[in-house]
Amino acid sequence: MHPASAAIVSVHIFGDHPLRSGRGAPVVGRIAFLVSFLAIRTIARLTRSVSWWPGGVQSGGVHLHHLVWGICLILVSAFIAFAAAPLRAPWWHIDAVIFGIGAGFTLDEFALWVHLKDVYWTREGRSSVDAVVVAVAFAGLVVAGTRPFGLDDPGSIGGTIGTVAFVLTFVLLSAAKGRVFLAVLGMFIPILALIGAIQLARPHSIWARRLYDQHKLQRAEKRYAPTSRLSRLGTWLGDLLAGAPSEASAQSEKRSG
Repeated sequence: MHPASAAIVSVHIFGDHPLRSGRGAPVVGRIAFLVSFLAIRTIARLTRSVSWWPGGVQSGGVHLHHLVWGICLILVSAFIAFAAAPLRAPWWHIDAVIFGIGAGFTLDEFALWVHLKDVYWTREGRSSVDAVVVAVAFAGLVVAGTRPFGLDDPGSIGGTIGTVAFVLTFVLLSAAKGRVFLAVLGMFIPILALIGAIQLARPHSIWARRLYDQHKLQRAEKRYAPTSRLSRLGTWLGDLLAGAPSEASAQSEKRSG
C-alpha cells in the first residue's frame, strides 16, 4: 500500500500543519484557557459575594454573559487563523492566546448552552466546571502528543478501522453510562474507556434510564449518592474551585440560623 494512504487512515489529526509552529502555540493556548477560566470564575464569585465589586455588563437592560465575549474571541481567533495564514511566531502564539481566553469564557458558562437559561449558581451550573475539567484533560493529552485510539504507527486500512471501532465502542458505552470524563480520556488511553464501560452507570445516564431495572437503579443511586465519600470529595473540590451552588448556600444559612 502507498505510504501516503497509510498516513491518511492512521488519523494523524494532530500532526504537522501549515499553521502549526511546534507545540508552543497549543501550550500557550492551554495556559490562556486555564487562566481566563480561573479569572472569570473569580470575578463572578466576587460579584456574588462582595457588595462593592462591579457587576456584569448590562446593555439596554440585558445582561451580557461572558459567554458572549468568549464566542466573539473564538470567532476572531478563527478569522485570524484563516485570513492571515500562514502565521508565524509570535503571531500564531498570540492567536492561540485569544482562542484560549475565548474558550475559557465560553466553557465557564457551558451549562447555559445546555439549559438555555442562567443556571450559573445552581447544581445544574456545576456542569460548566465538569466541561472545563474534561477540556483541560483533553488539551493536556493533545499537547503531550498522545494520538487518539492508540494509533501510534501507520497501519493498514482494515487494521485502522478495526482499532477505531473497537476503542470507540467502549468510549460510547462509557459516555452512555455517564462516565464522560473517562470516555474522553479513553479516546487517548483506551483502558480508561474500558473501565468506564464496565462500571455501574450513573443513575441519570441514558444507559441507566433505559436499561436498568428498579433494583439495579437503586444500586446506582446508592453508589453515586451525594453522601458517598467520593461524591462528597467531588462536591468539596467543586465548591472550592467554582463556589457553592445557591441551594447549598441557602441550606447552610438555614442550618446556622
